[in-house]
Order: sequence, then structure tokens, then C-alpha cells
Amino acid sequence: ELKVRVVNVVDLMRLEPESEHPHGLSDREFDSLFTTGRPIVFAYHGYPLLIHRLTYRRRNHRNLHVRGYKEEGTTTTPFDMVMLNDLDRFHLVMDVIDRVPGVGERAARLRQDMVDERLRCRAWTREHGEDRPDVRDWTWPY
Repeated sequence: ELKVRVVNVVDLMRLEPESEHPHGLSDREFDSLFTTGRPIVFAYHGYPLLIHRLTYRRRNHRNLHVRGYKEEGTTTTPFDMVMLNDLDRFHLVMDVIDRVPGVGERAARLRQDMVDERLRCRAWTREHGEDRPDVRDWTWPY
């Protein structure tokens, strides 16, 4: 029911217009990757403001939601640090549910499952001092 496109941005300068940087994408290329009217959830390991600065003149910028480093956290586990910055897989699923029109009502149970998984992961980390094995040892199945 929901189509997802994953775009792996290796060179951030590709996000800028070609008129601003030699690596920049044309508007047509950018629109073909990121669409012109659909929600975009952008997970970034740095400060979200940088992505907004690089894309603010793009056609679909109003639908761009960037998750990134918020300077949240302390000495903790790797996955817990990701959760503290809302970059974990569960929170990204919640972002999609919240932003794609018509999905929220149909995916209310899935959204609650994601909230519950976050709580279980946090509780496990607090009790055991490490990430849950199924999270820590997870690998991409494809």
C-alpha cells in the first residue's frame, strides 16, 4: 500500500542546485529523486539545519523533514544514542506514518508498536547496560 524510495546521498553538495555547486543536481534531477509533492523523511548523521540550508530552494522543501543530531545523549550504547536523537528505525517509521496523508489512521497499530519497541529498547539498555541482542546483531536481510 505504501511505496518507499531510499535515496543514499553520499555527496551532500548534490543537494544544492547545479548553479550553486559543480556537484549540484539540476532541478529536474532533484525532483526525479525526491519528488515534487510527496513527504520526504531525511535521516542524517549531522545537524538537520545543514540539509535544510542545502535544499531550501528546492520545489518540495516544504515536505522535507530532516532527522539528525540534536546534541542529545550521554555515555550510553550506540543504539540508545541513535534513539536519543530520534534517528532510530522505529522513530523513522513513526515519521512516515505521521507525514504520509491517509496512512495515520490505517497504521495506528503499527505506530503504537514502534512506540512500544522504543520503550522496550530503552528499558533493556537501562537494565543491561547494552543494546538488545536483536537490535545490536541485526543485519540487512536483502
